[in-house]
Amino acid sequence: MTNELVYGAYILVWPAITLVVLGVICGAVARDVRQARNNDDDLI
Repeated sequence: MTNELVYGAYILVWPAITLVVLGVICGAVARDVRQARNNDDDLI
């Protein structure tokens, strides 16, 4: 039973970690877009 809980938690943690990383990346891109727009620069 303990192994099942450990494996279940391991499988369920990865989507949460992925969502956090995706949120950080999207936030950084949004910040860069706003900064480029405010400075009249190209994003690329």
